[in-house]
Amino acid sequence: MVSRDNIDIKIKLIETDSDFILPEYQTEGAAGIDLRANINTTINSLNILPGKWEKVKTGIAVAIPKGFEGQIRPRSGIAYKNGVTVLNSPGTIDSDYRGEIMVILINHSANNYELKHGERIAQLVISPVIRASFTLLESLDSTLRNEKGFGSTGNK
Repeated sequence: MVSRDNIDIKIKLIETDSDFILPEYQTEGAAGIDLRANINTTINSLNILPGKWEKVKTGIAVAIPKGFEGQIRPRSGIAYKNGVTVLNSPGTIDSDYRGEIMVILINHSANNYELKHGERIAQLVISPVIRASFTLLESLDSTLRNEKGFGSTGNK
């Protein structure tokens, strides 16, 4: 049985070097584990040019239990200090995916960003998933907002 308080996630290493560090929570209250860049150590770094993005390997695959997902989220430090963030944030790892976790990083700054092997690049948060069933109707119930879209609730 899977408890929502503590979920056992199986990790498989994929083409990593001996200096590879397994993902871990950095503090007792952390919601996510830090994922690290797994860059070939003969190269040891990857340049992300301004306005460009790169798919970055993490060196791990995970087995997430059914009823849960993994969310790939940006790290605030790398975003604030360097303008580098996760392009498809949050990225989703489905419970039936067993391939290597990869993170799409984008450089929003005007400067080249040199990503080094082993650098913490994103967070992985494990979250419960609720699956919905859908019913096709001719019309939906009316609300105060109804079809008012972008910006309809104001700025203040």
